[in-house]
Amino acid sequence: MVNCNGALLDKDSNFLNHTNRAFRYGDALFEDVRVVNGRPVFWEEHYFRLMSSMRILRMEIPMQFTMEYLESELLRTIEANDLVQKPALLSFGVFRDPEMDITPNSNEVSYVMSVSELASPFYIMDETPYEVELFRDYFVNPDMLSRLDTNNKTLEVVASIFAQENGYADCMVLNTEKRVVGTALGSLFLVKGGQVKTPPLSDGAKNNVLRKKLMEIIHSLESYEMEEASITPFELQKADELFVLNTSIGIRPITKYRKKVYTKEVAKDLLGKLNAKARLASLK
Repeated sequence: MVNCNGALLDKDSNFLNHTNRAFRYGDALFEDVRVVNGRPVFWEEHYFRLMSSMRILRMEIPMQFTMEYLESELLRTIEANDLVQKPALLSFGVFRDPEMDITPNSNEVSYVMSVSELASPFYIMDETPYEVELFRDYFVNPDMLSRLDTNNKTLEVVASIFAQENGYADCMVLNTEKRVVGTALGSLFLVKGGQVKTPPLSDGAKNNVLRKKLMEIIHSLESYEMEEASITPFELQKADELFVLNTSIGIRPITKYRKKVYTKEVAKDLLGKLNAKARLASLK
């Protein structure tokens, strides 16, 4: 079942058509929320990120879009899919109402919630080989729009296809200044000694909730120094570790980039701490 503006519909229902602005113009954004034991993890942070993203896109925020209302609709969707007792990933998409012209006559919005079951309530580290390469065909603009999760994923899709065609697990994407901003799958973190580094939002990195939470964890630890700073391709082969952060899987260590083979000790350490923080959040 999917939730479209509060109505629970069968997944095969034809409730969107060719006039939908998300389809025609990419005029939509989304937020993925991990749900454990029927509770959304880091819900407050996800909610405020969604509201902030809507304001940046100048969408009219409906009066009923309170944190309590959207959480109740989220839980209705989980219940309708019999996933209250199972880990799940809920995708919340919001888009401006249909108009045939590229210029909307109003900023009123609609939403769709869909959900899928996850394999585990915890973030699990997949330690199989994960070789990556740089994607240089297209570049991310280092601006505020690049920080949002909109439904314009053309660059990430093409980068993923490039990786598949060339025998890689993932591709790192660059901005127009030739700085690394992430991978097709998610946020990138680089480890060198006791320093953990991730690209800044000003370079075009995604401003997602899990990235923020992991940075908070690292800042709180005496054993690591967290730095939000630009990463050049030259630094990649000098790093001890590289790993990718994604809401659905958690931390995914990169095992190889060109001739460089990476370790994964810091990633394992941080995974346990991230799970602990998520577990506490799901109990609130």
